[in-house]
Amino acid sequence: MSNAKRKLIVGAVAALFTAVAAPAWAQAGFPSKPITFIVPFAPGGATDLMTRLIAQKMAASLGQSVVVENRPGANAIVGTNAVAKAAPDGHTLVMCAFGHATNPYLVAKLPYDTLKDIAPVSLAVTGPHMLAVNPGVPAANLKELIAYGKANPGKLNFASGGIGSSQHFSGELFKSMAGIDMTHIAYKGTAPAFADLISGNVSLIFDNLVLPLQNVKSGKLKALAVTGKQRSPLAPDVPTVSETIPGFESGIWHGVLTTGGTPKAVVDRLAAEVNKALAAPDLRENFQKQGLDPVGTTPEQFDQFIRAEMAKWSKIIKDVGIKAE
Repeated sequence: MSNAKRKLIVGAVAALFTAVAAPAWAQAGFPSKPITFIVPFAPGGATDLMTRLIAQKMAASLGQSVVVENRPGANAIVGTNAVAKAAPDGHTLVMCAFGHATNPYLVAKLPYDTLKDIAPVSLAVTGPHMLAVNPGVPAANLKELIAYGKANPGKLNFASGGIGSSQHFSGELFKSMAGIDMTHIAYKGTAPAFADLISGNVSLIFDNLVLPLQNVKSGKLKALAVTGKQRSPLAPDVPTVSETIPGFESGIWHGVLTTGGTPKAVVDRLAAEVNKALAAPDLRENFQKQGLDPVGTTPEQFDQFIRAEMAKWSKIIKDVGIKAE
């Protein structure tokens, strides 16, 4: 074999090795600096606490600091935009929520493209809502509530922590599938919504299990249903909405995103670290006590989930007649 041919073969093998090994090298060198994990909501809330627990596990596993930073505003758009505009190297993350899938239809000019500028990493948790009513509502179960709503159109109203929230759209989905007329009352946060619900100024609410359940146990509210596919271990005697309205499902979810264009090897590494954190027994127990189910997915599975949520809720938004502002 000639020297020229030998050099050509050696060069080709080296190039092939480099092409195959490069992603592994890129992944091995990540993270090269502290990771910023943005919470697009105020400090002290459920999303903030959840993110900090996951960040602690990730930092210990990665051997690198994971710094949680709160950037609230505009239904999580401020914090999400910071990630969309960050360097595509995987060192900036955001914990998104339900509104990530509805903001494209509620905001006329988002500062980022939801499907292009942001890369899904992993679906972190899901959880059902509880349908809780004021004791003055003359209904002992979901069938009676629907019957009352049909016999008294417009008399029922439901509270939420704001337009575009999972509480809001659970109510809108219920209205649509139950065929009843209810008025949505939007509050600036969950606390004032519950205050008015307990006082009887509004009829009902859909919300994450913990707060409704506390008020049900104290006799201040009645639990009629939960919105997941199965009954909740936290309230096993409370039926699902789907037991009365087949196919009904809604609730909350949170997931981890990074900047669009981040190398796949890095995104996959992030997903593995998030999923490892979610598998920790102490973290799982903590979340389950809050009515949340730790999930953990591949980036591709989370991308499919987001697209399905966007399709589902954009139809409700159109049917209800909510216009983007």
